[in-house]
Amino acid sequence: MRDVPTHLAPRAVVGWREWVGLPGIGVDWIKAKIDTGAATSSLHAFGLEEFTRDDGLWVRFEVHPRQRTDRGGVRVELPVHDRRTVRSSSGHSEHRVVVLTQLRLLDRVIRAEVTLTRRDSMGFRMLIGREALSQGFLVDPAASFLGGVAPRARRAGRASG
Repeated sequence: MRDVPTHLAPRAVVGWREWVGLPGIGVDWIKAKIDTGAATSSLHAFGLEEFTRDDGLWVRFEVHPRQRTDRGGVRVELPVHDRRTVRSSSGHSEHRVVVLTQLRLLDRVIRAEVTLTRRDSMGFRMLIGREALSQGFLVDPAASFLGGVAPRARRAGRASG
């Protein structure tokens, strides 16, 4: 039996926004916008600091998964995978650090390239781009939260998990 080409394999349907997890860095829930206009996923990161470890470049940062608050922040250290110039939809270019991490979308865990940036003015702390979506997902722009929602206490900012 031959392998099914990626573009013909069964795909899960996601809405234009979803609750996702980043299990590799200890973030159980974060609300993300699904952005087919972005090649790479992006994460709102605070206090980015690059350093050397084991002869390689690493980055230290904090993730605040809850919108409009810094409560429940998670401190993270990951190897730097790449650096890229990213152009926003408004035409603004920014040089960003890229890390590799696990992303839980619906009931699947995939490996995703994620750029780190300050997204203070944005409504979502994370964007999921085409590179991640190409790993078995289709987008229904009329739907939201097809993978379910975070527990009520988490959405209200009262619990960490």
